[in-house]
Parts: sequence; structure tokens; C-alpha cells
Amino acid sequence: MAVLIVTAMTSSDRGTLAFTLQALELVTVWPLLSCGLVCLLSGVVLGLGGRWGVLRYWWVAVKLAISLVLLTLVAVSLRFEVADQAARAKRLAAGVPVTFDLTNLVYPPTVSPALLLVALTLSVVKPWGRIRSRASAQLGTGRPGRRAVRGTDVPVVRSGWDSWR
Repeated sequence: MAVLIVTAMTSSDRGTLAFTLQALELVTVWPLLSCGLVCLLSGVVLGLGGRWGVLRYWWVAVKLAISLVLLTLVAVSLRFEVADQAARAKRLAAGVPVTFDLTNLVYPPTVSPALLLVALTLSVVKPWGRIRSRASAQLGTGRPGRRAVRGTDVPVVRSGWDSWR
């Protein structure tokens, strides 16, 4: 996407400009929406079936929010901007004089990789800890290393393989 946008912005040839913007329509919106939905659905499925959960840890919740924001931006903002620029490019290819403002297309290839890098970093570092549930807040068991046993706090003793988690 970035290569096509930079090529369109720097090209002085009308044919190259028309071609890159029409190609941008083909290779951005629907592939990005498809990949975003697969990413979101696989994250939810893995969260439901794995030990990290979907909304059990802050870093997982932030990654979910990043996925939702990126998917919404593609569906709401990028889709219409790319379609508008492609329509202008078709008119330019037909010989109609058209003016282009490609500044709005600069943001997606810069913001998306930055947010995906944040999501990747969150997956590796896993900061912030657990989201405190309402039940543990009422029982006072939100402290790490303790579980509620009949209304009292008893330290959790880990041994063997459990001590590595």
C-alpha cells in the first residue's frame, strides 16, 4: 500500500498515477478487511481457549481494542477514500482533467504499522497484569499469589511445572 501511495504521489506521469490509484483499490480495502476480521476472530478464539483469556489481562484487552480500531478505520475511512481516489483515477485515464489530494492516504501506511508494532510488543512483553474482576474485588482477593478459600485469603503454593508460569 505504501509503495503504491508513494508512487502515486511522486509520479509525474498521468498513466502511472491512474494505474497506481486503481491498483490501490484492488489491493487494499478488501484484503485488509479480510485479514483484520481473521485476526480479530482468531484472537477471540485463542483467547477463549487459551490461558490468557479475552478480557482477563490488560495487554490482551488493549490488543483487542487495537484490532477493533484498525478494522473500523479500514471499513469507515479508508474504504471511501480509496474508492474516491480510484474513481478520480478512472476519469484521469479517460482523459478528463482531475486534481488529486493524496494527503489522506499517507496516514494508513504510517499509523497501521505503528499500531501493529505496539500490538506485537504487547504480545512479547505482556505488561500491566490482570484485569481485576468484580468478584475478586468484593472478596479482596485481587492480590497476586492468593486465592479465596471460604472467604479467607490463603497463599497459593506452586510447585513443579506450575512454578514456571
